[in-house]
Amino acid sequence: MDKNFIIGLVLIMLMLIGYQILVPKPVEPTPAEQTSQDTSKTSVASSITQDSLGAPSPVNDSIAPVITQDLVIETNDIRVVFSNKGGVMKEVLLKKYKTYDQKPLYLIAENHNSFHINFPTQTGDVRLTDQFFTTTAENKTLSEKDSAIITYKVNLKNNQTVEQTYVVHGSGYVIDYGIKSMGAAASNKLVEFNWNNDLLQLENDMKKNREVVTINYYTDGLHSVATSPTSNEEDKTADPVKWFTIKHKYFLAGLIADKHPFGNVTLRADVNPNDSTIVKTMHVTAGIPMAAVQKGDANYQFFLGPNDYHLVDKVKAENFDQNVYLGYAFLKPINKFFLVPLFNFLETFVSNYGLLIVLLVLFVKTLLTPLTYRSYISMAKMRLLAPELEQIRQQNPDDMAKQQQDQMKLYQQVGVSPLSGCIPVLATMPILFSLFFLFPNLIELRQQSFLWASDLSTYDSFIKLPFTVPLGIGNHISLFTILMTASSIGYAYYNNQITPTQPGPVNMKVLGYIMPLMFMFVLNSFPAGLTFYYFVSNVTTIAQQLLIKRFVNEDKIRAILDENRKKNANGEKKQTKFQKYLEKSLQAADEAKKKQAELEKRAKKK
Repeated sequence: MDKNFIIGLVLIMLMLIGYQILVPKPVEPTPAEQTSQDTSKTSVASSITQDSLGAPSPVNDSIAPVITQDLVIETNDIRVVFSNKGGVMKEVLLKKYKTYDQKPLYLIAENHNSFHINFPTQTGDVRLTDQFFTTTAENKTLSEKDSAIITYKVNLKNNQTVEQTYVVHGSGYVIDYGIKSMGAAASNKLVEFNWNNDLLQLENDMKKNREVVTINYYTDGLHSVATSPTSNEEDKTADPVKWFTIKHKYFLAGLIADKHPFGNVTLRADVNPNDSTIVKTMHVTAGIPMAAVQKGDANYQFFLGPNDYHLVDKVKAENFDQNVYLGYAFLKPINKFFLVPLFNFLETFVSNYGLLIVLLVLFVKTLLTPLTYRSYISMAKMRLLAPELEQIRQQNPDDMAKQQQDQMKLYQQVGVSPLSGCIPVLATMPILFSLFFLFPNLIELRQQSFLWASDLSTYDSFIKLPFTVPLGIGNHISLFTILMTASSIGYAYYNNQITPTQPGPVNMKVLGYIMPLMFMFVLNSFPAGLTFYYFVSNVTTIAQQLLIKRFVNEDKIRAILDENRKKNANGEKKQTKFQKYLEKSLQAADEAKKKQAELEKRAKKK
């Protein structure tokens, strides 16, 4: 290296050392300056917010909150979470109930429910659910007699203010709701209330759930959106709607109008058959009169709870109890005034619902014992007359009209009404049909176990099949349904032994064996409580008839028939209405036969 290169390196080293010594170090920012920078960042961040989908949306100039804040109100029955974004309910948990797989039961779930309120103003509609509301309410746990008032307030442009008020009561499932506006507004318009709700699977049978969930709404009567398990359904009505409910199998989420019904209501049920989580997605759009909002008179009630007849019957809304389906119009009084009160009366004494169903059967059968006794006596009379009826059929094998006339004469002579044996059956059938509609709607049976059935409100899957059988069987075998079918066949066999064969195109004895097999296919997926009731009812009926048989002397019945035959022949016995009817029918038949004979003679002469 030459001396010039060495001198250059030395100078560079000196320059670096001098720079380190002479140039001052940078000053660290003070805490005050740091706070100023953070505030600046916050003010920038506050100019945008993230909505529920993650997309940024502008915030109204008058809105003070910049973050979403939750408010929790809890009672013994429910836990409600409110959000300041939109001033709406975010979650509603029913604390006394669980899903079929024992998870918390939410009627309103954060990611499966949305409220959208489009509020008309002089400068256009504002979506209130995108606005941040303010409230002075705080988290609270209520006692049974306490209540909490939550008021959410937001200031819009043009000096317009909107308030939403909720009242949560310490017990029950009703939440009062009101919305009012202060300031100039278009009073001739409607506030558009949109409710979108995913019905999560709360019960075990997805297919059955999709068949029964619906939206009920009440105008001048109850209406329901069609319950197709595979296709979307929609209803629209221009009539004022007094209330509507999004109906699960055993739970309701609904809104009830106080004085001002909803207008321009659209209801839609969307279903995705391939979705294994969501039963259906329900959409309701309803108009709230703006004039009522301005007057502070737009008051409503949310009902968010079990579809229990005793709860919905107490809701102050016209025919709100119709959310619990009690069968056809002629069957509903039986359920409403007899079976439901009887069921609840037995509940006060018996906590096991399997035993309660046994007691229900025994009570009904005991009540019908006089009719059952009369039916047995009537069948005994028909059994004693069987040889004479067979002789009549052999005398006129090809003349059915003659057979019927001779049979009616025999009935008149011995004082027997063949219809009297049908009376107990006719009296029992309405009760059986009423139970057919009642048991699938009784929330009391939900998740109540008995014997091998873990839940009496659904089928007992005693045998799980690796494949699906059509015609209603499904992928399981219900043991209670098998027992019901076996007992029905056993009852048919016993009944055929004591009932004479009736002439006609249909062999009723064979039909008695076929019908239980048909019902086995139909009822295999019905609630275990229902099939268990039918099983116990069949066994009780057989036992009841065997007991009656021990007290019936057929020799005495035969003597009574012979005595009636003699009295009728001598004209001593007073005729019953049925016998008078038979006599008139026979006279009419004889006259018709004589006229026919005369017409045939005239025709031959011509």
